[in-house]
Amino acid sequence: MNDTATTRQAAYDYVDHLERRDWTALATLLADDVSYELPQTRERVRGREAFLRFNVEYPGDWHLRVRRVVADGRSAALLLDVQVGTERQDACVWLEVSDRGLISRIVDYWPEPYEPPPGREHLVERC
Repeated sequence: MNDTATTRQAAYDYVDHLERRDWTALATLLADDVSYELPQTRERVRGREAFLRFNVEYPGDWHLRVRRVVADGRSAALLLDVQVGTERQDACVWLEVSDRGLISRIVDYWPEPYEPPPGREHLVERC
């Protein structure tokens, strides 16, 4: 399997294992020194055990569904549909995979929806 195919499969498996709360399977995808970053809250979690614990202890009834995966070499971008309780969100996730095929870096972006500024209504349509 080439780097791109390995990375794409790791991305799908990552979301699947998180959704199923299969922490043992998820651990097999992660490098020992994986880095998990959340830029909007300026947080970083270092290491496999800390990342697993972060997810085990994350509050609420959350669910993930892959909308799109784009992989190139050892990098992947994921667009996810996320549901926490009754609230729905989008998440953008960037993964980096090591030469051993393990996820070495995860960066999660959780964009907040907002109303567009006035004055461009003639150029856009709302979706």
